[in-house]
Amino acid sequence: MGERLGGRVALVTGASRGIGAGVAERLAAEGAAVGLVARTRSAHPTLPGSLERTAERVRSRGGAAAIVVADLADEGARADVVARVAAELGPVDVLVNNAAAAIYEPLTACSLKRRRLMTEVNLHAPVDLVQQAVPAMIERGEGWIVNVSSGSAVHPAGPPFRTEGLAPTIGFYGATKSALNRVTTGLAVELHGTGVRVNTIEPRAAVLSEGAVELAGDVLSPDQIEPLEAMVQAVLELCDCPADHTGRIETSLELIERGGVEVLGLDGTPVPPS
Repeated sequence: MGERLGGRVALVTGASRGIGAGVAERLAAEGAAVGLVARTRSAHPTLPGSLERTAERVRSRGGAAAIVVADLADEGARADVVARVAAELGPVDVLVNNAAAAIYEPLTACSLKRRRLMTEVNLHAPVDLVQQAVPAMIERGEGWIVNVSSGSAVHPAGPPFRTEGLAPTIGFYGATKSALNRVTTGLAVELHGTGVRVNTIEPRAAVLSEGAVELAGDVLSPDQIEPLEAMVQAVLELCDCPADHTGRIETSLELIERGGVEVLGLDGTPVPPS
């Protein structure tokens, strides 16, 4: 498709399906070698997609692929993720923290175990991977970190509050994503001047990945959904942004519209962004 990322090594978490798999394939189509990180190597008991399937798609786009099976909720399991990718592909230039644990449940009923799981995957894992990847990025004088967030991070307007659909069940998940957004801006301050860009991207509307269909497919109307290709395109833009584009909390369709960017599918043909 192109060579925007030619010679770069990217690491994408949550790459077995959904946004992560789409991002991995698109980065490969733009010339990157891609490290693929998730729990599911060959099959999931209920959801389609796997690291092996994503690796096949990456290689079909001409990219090298490295599979790293890791449960990002486990501090020990994620401790050497960047090193494992670098051992196969070289130092990581692009880190896309896409993996997420989304449990939709009212805060009044959300157990400590579930809150800890979401915090580990959505907040601590991205920070740990950043800490692993940043030294080599600083040494080379450039790097791209993209944290994938969610519209649930935005504080609800009210009263009166909107209470239909998922609104009463996303409080803690949204809190972890809001914290991730603050991590983005904090890292941007710390890394300013090093050449390492740190940005957040979140969809303007829901992206119906395989997991999202399971969680919320029956409560979303068509006007609440955006194509996966739009989110993938927006991530790509932040994987190739200039050094002064850092510390931004971006929304997919706004980023695309502001930049006059054409959304392309993986076959290279234009896709309507909304």
